[in-house]
Amino acid sequence: MKRVIGNSGNSVDTEITEKKQRANKIPAQADRAEFVDPSFSDAVISWQKQHGRHSLPWQNTSDPYRVWLSEIMLQQTQVTAVIPYYQKFLASFPDVQSLAQASSEEVMSHWSGLGYYTRARNLHRCAQRVVAEYAGVFPRDPALLQDLPGIGRSTAAAIAAFSYGVRAAILDGNVKRVFARVFGIDGYPGAKQVEEPMWRRAEALLPEQGVESYTQGLMDMGATLCTRSKPSCDACPLAKRCVALATDRVAQLPVRKPKKAIPEKQTGMLIIVDQGLVLLEQRPDSGIWGGLLSLPEIDMTADLDIELTRATAMFGNLAACDILPSFSHVFTHFKLHISPFQVHLERRFAMIAQSSHVWYDVDKLADAPLPAPVKKLLLGLFGK
Repeated sequence: MKRVIGNSGNSVDTEITEKKQRANKIPAQADRAEFVDPSFSDAVISWQKQHGRHSLPWQNTSDPYRVWLSEIMLQQTQVTAVIPYYQKFLASFPDVQSLAQASSEEVMSHWSGLGYYTRARNLHRCAQRVVAEYAGVFPRDPALLQDLPGIGRSTAAAIAAFSYGVRAAILDGNVKRVFARVFGIDGYPGAKQVEEPMWRRAEALLPEQGVESYTQGLMDMGATLCTRSKPSCDACPLAKRCVALATDRVAQLPVRKPKKAIPEKQTGMLIIVDQGLVLLEQRPDSGIWGGLLSLPEIDMTADLDIELTRATAMFGNLAACDILPSFSHVFTHFKLHISPFQVHLERRFAMIAQSSHVWYDVDKLADAPLPAPVKKLLLGLFGK
């Protein structure tokens, strides 16, 4: 794949651009004409400037690194939860170069508790690629941004708009909710036949000027006014044109995703402690809690005595085992029932070289790269 370096020093990858445009099926101007309405963006921009959010830590900057970091953290996560993680990240990794040079363990430790850990792995890989391929400067082309790990079409548009003022349309969950209600769009917005016309509408409604305020305004409206429950329709600048409000369908739109039975799984977790150290296991990069440290697990459908003996055999002689209260943790696609066991060893063996396990100081667990439910379990058990 050829890369051509422009006069500005930024990489311009025409092959990726063409590929992304085909994949996104960006419509011709005529296909979007029916949705063009400058008064819509005017109303959003005017409201945002007067009533929108202006003091979030990642606002009032055009630094692509800070914009990108906030956009990734805000995916499926509330603002209040993101703020302390965002500030902690910046304190340790103030720029993309420092993040790219950090170890995987450092990155996962800073992300621990925020959830959706694939975002952290992609964040690290993205930083490394930006440094290696773009000399540490995020590209302004949304198609090139979208080619980077963890950046989808809407996120790429947000980064380009906030960082470089590029006219690019976003369509995250908040915007889909606003569009579904204002324009009376039926059907689940995640379905292709519903989402594609939404993208055409989003492209058509882009203002010629003020794309930063418009983009922020859509986000703010979805987050503070047009909320999933108890929306503030009286304060909405789009209330007079809102089809859902006029037809008394605000509670019905957007149409929710068809419900499916949530699969349930179970596992046993071993808390093996010896002389102020607890045994932790490095999880694979893929799968749940990928790249984090966690507790060794056993199969709860097998014979418990056999499983305990097998799981502890390489670490020491099993002396006793206490059964702790079980609890559950809900993921996006399934529910995990966890049965913890506190294991006491008669004698600890020397660690096997290159093992994926490590004895971790219990006094340092608060800063360990652990999944949130595991960290809560251990800190509760050891009184930290």
